[in-house]
Amino acid sequence: MQNEKLLPKDCKLRRVKYLNNIIEQDHRFVKKRIRAALGYRSFDTAERTIQGVEAVNMMRKGQVKRLDRSNAAGQAKFVESLFEIAA
Repeated sequence: MQNEKLLPKDCKLRRVKYLNNIIEQDHRFVKKRIRAALGYRSFDTAERTIQGVEAVNMMRKGQVKRLDRSNAAGQAKFVESLFEIAA
């Protein structure tokens, strides 16, 4: 793929098992919520639920720019803007 210029030359193949484990562990909270809900009736419901869980995890980890983890009012505004909720 590098010869066909689909991948950059500095991209390396890592042949170590479990390198993706961090990514797999990141969405374990989503999997836990989905199992607790026992599935969804529509795709839209599943999508909105996963978006909500991911938004809460981002706020918990402090990954939202210009938003402190202890700022509850700012977090509420962020969720309102994310899901287009009328206050």
